[in-house]
Amino acid sequence: MLLLELFWSFVKIGFTSFGGLSMIPLITSEMLAHGWMTAEEVSDIVGIAEMTPGPVGLNCATFAGMRTAGIIGAFAANLGALVPSLTFCALAAMFFERFKNSRRMTQVLVGVRPASLGMIAGMMVTMTMQNYVRADTVSWVCVGIGLLDALLLMKWKVSIPAVIGISAVLGLLFFGVLGL
Repeated sequence: MLLLELFWSFVKIGFTSFGGLSMIPLITSEMLAHGWMTAEEVSDIVGIAEMTPGPVGLNCATFAGMRTAGIIGAFAANLGALVPSLTFCALAAMFFERFKNSRRMTQVLVGVRPASLGMIAGMMVTMTMQNYVRADTVSWVCVGIGLLDALLLMKWKVSIPAVIGISAVLGLLFFGVLGL
């Protein structure tokens, strides 16, 4: 029954999101609603999914399924996450010529863009609260690491893997060795 629930949760996520980062609030909601993971664990899998190659939503499905029900759970979650995409791709291929120059399709896509942006903004606020607030107070160490990451990425153009490595070392230093 757990595998079916996991599969169905990711089918719903896939059909009600627009892929990528917009899936994260829905994944969080499903994981918390079923009691499969805590908000902190979801935040952790999102961080891992961002670091690993491949689509973020599919990586999240893999890690959430693995955490919930092992390898078979990862398979069920991935299959559920892929069903909507495969369905839409098959339908799009069947009707591509008919809708290629459709004014209605253009209007639908114009409406989807702000919805996607709103979901991503909501996810950013949620993850900011989970990652920078500890025990109901702002963790200035976490804020400092985040600001350093932003500078490294935007000003000095340091590669993403290097920034992840630097952040991991700083996290281990401040929260492991120093115990802040």
